[in-house]
Amino acid sequence: MPESSHAAAGHPVAHQFDTAEQQYEASQLGMWLFLVNEVMFFGGALAAFLVSFVLYAPAFEDASNHLSLPLGALNTVVLLTSSPTMALAVHAAQTGERQGQVRFLFWTLLLGLVFLVVKAYEYSHKFHEGLVPGPWFDYAGPQAAEHELFLSFYFALTGLHALHMVIGIGILAALIVMARRGRFDAGYFTPVELSGLYWHF
Repeated sequence: MPESSHAAAGHPVAHQFDTAEQQYEASQLGMWLFLVNEVMFFGGALAAFLVSFVLYAPAFEDASNHLSLPLGALNTVVLLTSSPTMALAVHAAQTGERQGQVRFLFWTLLLGLVFLVVKAYEYSHKFHEGLVPGPWFDYAGPQAAEHELFLSFYFALTGLHALHMVIGIGILAALIVMARRGRFDAGYFTPVELSGLYWHF
């Protein structure tokens, strides 16, 4: 195990674990179980969207024109770019390169903020156009109910994703502070590695 020496390096093993390896493996298992739970949660929501799309395909296709392809593409590029920077941060932590940890964690955090700014701009545009489901919905075109359903899925799914991004950015900020203090090295990098798994998801 790569973290077998972390107790000797000043990173004590928690009292409920017998060895550093056991602690590391439990942390890994816990994160993977959490991610499986997230996959099931988002999978259920996406399945509900798919069923609704099959039932109301023409209206959903028309409603998708309310979304901005350029902004969606931009945020996709931002997210895809943040994944390698997070992977580089994990590698820097595994090799004990403190400056690399801080630098790549910072870039990942910055890309996360760019994503949220773009998403906030998209949301404000939807508010301005009266396309927010609920009492603010003001779409006068045909099949308004189906358009509202499509946008309900849009706000629910992207809102949940944005919430995960906010949490991730908070975690990254904490990791940057810890990395600057030299908390991670080749013997102990579990928080960075597990945060990387969360971020990639």
